Amino acid sequence: MITSEFLSAKLGDAKVHFERALDCKHTEFDDLYPYMIEHPQFFWYKRYVAWSELLTIVKLCDELGEEWKSQFTERQAEYIAKRVMSSRVLDEWYETNDSKEHVG
Repeated sequence: MITSEFLSAKLGDAKVHFERALDCKHTEFDDLYPYMIEHPQFFWYKRYVAWSELLTIVKLCDELGEEWKSQFTERQAEYIAKRVMSSRVLDEWYETNDSKEHVG
């Protein structure tokens, strides 16, 4: 059975995965496709995969009536609701340069 705690944990994992991809840090994608690192499109693909994962978990939360927005800033939740990974999402995911909370 899927619990709120399980979904919350998966959502947190997906958020960390996306933020690691944004920050060009190591993710599972690097391990799955090590030969891709040489390609200029690599980081775009990596971010796209992480964004898709995040949207999938959010969609599951919506379908199951689980709250998900509390794990994000208001602006981040708006980006997710729009579903499009635009340059604005990539550039402004973190609210300001002063408040960047990059994942470790």
